[in-house]
Amino acid sequence: MGLKALRYSTVFVTIASVDNEMLVQFYTQFFKQKPIVYIPNSYAEFQLSSLRLGIFKPKDNHQSEFNGQTSGGMSLCIEVERLEEAIAHLTTLGYLPSGDIITASHGREIYAYDPAGNRLILHES
Repeated sequence: MGLKALRYSTVFVTIASVDNEMLVQFYTQFFKQKPIVYIPNSYAEFQLSSLRLGIFKPKDNHQSEFNGQTSGGMSLCIEVERLEEAIAHLTTLGYLPSGDIITASHGREIYAYDPAGNRLILHES
């Protein structure tokens, strides 16, 4: 008995935050673009070149799942052309990456965090 392929149209990443407006502003400034979908204090969606990123405010009865959230297993890895320029841009926004640039098997990278504590990996091949 073979497995049937899952039928899907799109896969995208969402980030939950009780204060989602803070994240909407951060990612608007970071990506230098406005969301393609925006419902104030509820949901925003960015269409990036190879990813759709959604930011949502959990419903009241689910907020306890996200309160005090710190970086978990999810990281948003952003491949950039020039790592030093990306670091400077993030620093200008007030979010200095932590640690030093490291060399991994796939290139150079540095870690940072968005205002809600989600880990960002700025990566240069």
